[in-house]
Amino acid sequence: MVRTAALALVVSGLLSTQAAAQSDISDMIATDGLARTEDVLAALPSPTPTELFALGGVRFLGGIEAALQARWQVGLDSDLLRSLGIPLLRLPIAPNPSPDVFRPEMIDAIFAAASADMTEAARTLDGLEGEVALPIDIADLWFDVNANGTRDMGEGVIEIAGFALGGGFGAAPEAVTIRFDTADVSWLRAYAHLLAGISDTIGAIGPTDPIARVMETAEGFFAVAGPPQPLVPYSIAAYQTEVDLVAMIIFALEQTPDRTLSQSAHGHFLAMIEDNRQFWSEVARETDDDAEWIPNKSQASALGLPFPPETGTRWLAVLADAERVLKGELLIPYWRLGPGAGLDLGAMFMDPPALDPVGLIQGETLLPYARQGPLANMASLRQFEAMIGGNAGLYMVMLN
Repeated sequence: MVRTAALALVVSGLLSTQAAAQSDISDMIATDGLARTEDVLAALPSPTPTELFALGGVRFLGGIEAALQARWQVGLDSDLLRSLGIPLLRLPIAPNPSPDVFRPEMIDAIFAAASADMTEAARTLDGLEGEVALPIDIADLWFDVNANGTRDMGEGVIEIAGFALGGGFGAAPEAVTIRFDTADVSWLRAYAHLLAGISDTIGAIGPTDPIARVMETAEGFFAVAGPPQPLVPYSIAAYQTEVDLVAMIIFALEQTPDRTLSQSAHGHFLAMIEDNRQFWSEVARETDDDAEWIPNKSQASALGLPFPPETGTRWLAVLADAERVLKGELLIPYWRLGPGAGLDLGAMFMDPPALDPVGLIQGETLLPYARQGPLANMASLRQFEAMIGGNAGLYMVMLN
């Protein structure tokens, strides 16, 4: 009852003037957090395009927040886990001093929830029409990692993703305001589709059973031998965690991916490419230069990152090749196939094979996907990397 009344007061305050509603969103996130801000924006009876964009944005960030909260709850904060480079698992979070017991199905649950959250964020942005102008101070953004409703040390977006925001040089901006505009609607929707596609891919592979097998084996040896003995440096026992992780990956690859999730991932990846195409088309028409997120060749990024004039053209070429690979129009080279033949990745998404490592290397598993046709090459990606230089990975993360 109290929460409902308070929410009504906030909504009433937001509706008092449209200009205030748009300018206060960054402050609201800073003060109340993502979940509360989503409640307020979702309750607006006639949201403006800017408010709809903000709602999509807080739902996007809220999906990331939920994944970080799930990790923190069970203490998934190790450097080894982050070293895998998997989105949502690689972001650094503070350790939980008293974590809950980890269960094998939790990784599946994290990515299933992320897929749903990102799909909802993209759906919020679908059909959005009209001009968007949303100033956001990056320092106002934070993730309630420990779910206590209060911003604690280490929970700022700058602290969690500061390496990227700092241009890859370890110096994150302290307070930079970005004015997100109409073109950024397509950028944000593209990113939501990307994370949904990655989440569905992981869900299709299905990590629950492999994790359970490894945990059961470790528990079985513990039952026989008791607590682990002091480790001998450079012995295999010193790398128990790494061995278990490799075993999980191999066990996962021995499964046949879920077809429905694989096909869903394929759809998200194609939608991401189409949204990127729309984004660059809209960015190219902009004539202002006002605190830009990703600029055209006549603008500058508010983050201070240099964007060469050909960034959009080169990145779209990379995505065009990726789209042709996803559709099976370009084939993936394979060692048993010479020039003019390769593997159809699109067919693999539609009817995924068992990912048995022996079958993948020897070829038995992949034979049904062998086709004659033009092969994909890395020419467009190499041109993009040559243009950007040593920070290509950073730009790929930003451009998605």
